Amino acid sequence: MRRNDSSGPARPARQRWRWRRAPLGLAVAVLLLIEVYPLLWLFLGSLKTQDEFLNRPTWALPADWLNFDNYVQAWRSGISGDLLNSALAVFPALAVIVVCGAAAGFALEVMVWKGRGGVLLLFLGGIMIPSQMILLPLFSVYFQTHLTGTLWPLILTYVATGLPLTVFMMATYCRAIPRELFEAATIDGASMLRSFWSIGLPVLANAVFTVGLVQFFFLWNDLLIAMTFTSGSGHDELATVQVGLLSFQGRFGTVQYGPTMAAICLNVLITLVLYLFLNQRVMKGMTAGAVKG
Repeated sequence: MRRNDSSGPARPARQRWRWRRAPLGLAVAVLLLIEVYPLLWLFLGSLKTQDEFLNRPTWALPADWLNFDNYVQAWRSGISGDLLNSALAVFPALAVIVVCGAAAGFALEVMVWKGRGGVLLLFLGGIMIPSQMILLPLFSVYFQTHLTGTLWPLILTYVATGLPLTVFMMATYCRAIPRELFEAATIDGASMLRSFWSIGLPVLANAVFTVGLVQFFFLWNDLLIAMTFTSGSGHDELATVQVGLLSFQGRFGTVQYGPTMAAICLNVLITLVLYLFLNQRVMKGMTAGAVKG
């Protein structure tokens, strides 16, 4: 008696499906190698001694995998203060950018008032202005108002440069919010401010995280603005982490590769952990404004 094997025709189909997906898997593996290799190379370099950098090949592994002296030296040399300055300048500016940007986007897209189209064009014009053009006038203004020597020039400049793009992006996300939600809230007696805080902002939560993370990377990795207002004016103790990394080698008198790479690892670790922690919210926020609800 012959057995009816139903899995026979399905097996070639599964094999063809695997062969079709093989190029995709290979491409993903190549992209993963491109992303992981620089991080691995940076970490291994932070464990090497100065002698290993100078007398051994570049691709050689560190002799001692538990040698964290470079991290201790980098931390004691001032990178901790640079990280603190970056946090004190970036996070207050980021809070103002996100809150004011979400409120402005809500007002421009949800509220109906005369002239909102022209105001939105003004914010779009702010995106087109290069930051290099405003640094010298801002430096003069901050000097005359006695704000130099503090972190206020960084905070104010970060808010001014980050707000136009944030307003435009939040206005785009607000288009996806059903207007029936606000109409129902108005019928129930809610004011426009209450509708924004109780309905608009919770619905835009994923978008707020996405825009906030994008702006965080812009501000945290800023070098030009930070160098303009913290370097060369007797206020080097206000240097942010990017300025500190730029002048890190000079603190040792010679090029110390190990501590420099250790300091870079500390900086990269902060941004990497933050992105991994907010990854899912960012993915949701990127698609929130794609389709109008």
